[in-house]
Amino acid sequence: MNDLIEPLLVQARPNYHIYLEYSDGTKGDVDLSDLAGSGVFQVWNDYDFFKKVHIGQHREIKWDDDIADSLYLKLAGKSSEEFPQAS
Repeated sequence: MNDLIEPLLVQARPNYHIYLEYSDGTKGDVDLSDLAGSGVFQVWNDYDFFKKVHIGQHREIKWDDDIADSLYLKLAGKSSEEFPQAS
């Protein structure tokens, strides 16, 4: 059996924080301020863009297609090796 962990809710919060809820019950705020303005996250220099965070068609957290979904790992304090993989 493969129990994929999926985001259920994402909300932008002030100061480059987002609130997340996942299907395994993990929920809370993630501080992304250390990412703002660097690499693919330069688009967040436009704070209105940051506030457009949403859950995509394939249950991914996204702003656009260039920003990867590693937020669950950051929130849960897990490494990519601990994350269940699709089979």
